[in-house]
Amino acid sequence: MNIIHLKYAIVIAETGSMSKAAEKLYVAQPNLSRAIKELESELNITIFDRNSKGIVITPEGEKLIIYGKKILKQINDLETSFSDNGQKKVFSISVPRSSYISSAFTEFSKTLANIDNVEFIYKETNAYKVINDIINNDFKLGIIRYDINYDHYFKDMLEKKDLSYELIHEFNYVLIFNRNSPLAELNDITLEDLRNYIEISHKDVFIPQIPISEVARMETANERGRRIYVFERASEFEILSENEEAFMWVSPIPQKTLDRYNLVQRQCADHTRTYKDLLLYKSSHKLTNLEKDFITYLCESKRKVRIQK
Repeated sequence: MNIIHLKYAIVIAETGSMSKAAEKLYVAQPNLSRAIKELESELNITIFDRNSKGIVITPEGEKLIIYGKKILKQINDLETSFSDNGQKKVFSISVPRSSYISSAFTEFSKTLANIDNVEFIYKETNAYKVINDIINNDFKLGIIRYDINYDHYFKDMLEKKDLSYELIHEFNYVLIFNRNSPLAELNDITLEDLRNYIEISHKDVFIPQIPISEVARMETANERGRRIYVFERASEFEILSENEEAFMWVSPIPQKTLDRYNLVQRQCADHTRTYKDLLLYKSSHKLTNLEKDFITYLCESKRKVRIQK
């Protein structure tokens, strides 16, 4: 029996709707329907009756859901046991592109020397994929970043998808650019000062329940000029370290990273948007000792950032 298909059946039963389950699971509805048919065929039962009003769970289906929930809980308990106390320890996290987070992971990685038979998995991506990674059990932890104007959209979605979340950081974006840039000589930097410079950008325009075109318009409002989209953080820093005409909006960066790439970071009085970083994990997931240790490193890395006004 396919465990993923069993999980699909449980979510359909909980939501009472094929379309709502598809949205919650980030699975196309035709694929979801096909998975349920395969599960019904394999078990030789009918899980859901389908009619013009929707779907209704059958007595056989109710029995399957009860057993299925127990099975999934046992699998989760088994994974937690092995990741924390067994021979095989695994730490996995899906995050936005952020230097204070990567710095925390770098320090955390040094603990590998004291642990036998362990795997660390670190992935940088956007908010949509982070949420999907957690829901599909590809990663145990995730961090998403969004403008606080969308706070209720994200929190409502996370609660519906049964994801726990904790605030890690709340901040305003700052500017980073080459130490030799003419911008470094300005006492106060305004958006107008940036007009003739080149922006390095990696926009993440996924906001639940809002069309991508609308979000993109809101995110780029009042922005103009030349822009380079780069989706790999190391390349962004390479460009900034060599191009004195380039700048980038970022979350506050540790001084060690700035020094490595010959960069400075400054505030911009005209840029008042506030952003949040939330730590995510499934509500059923029990944090392991490794995960708790990483969170400690993460909070310490956040405290180390200093911004020159």
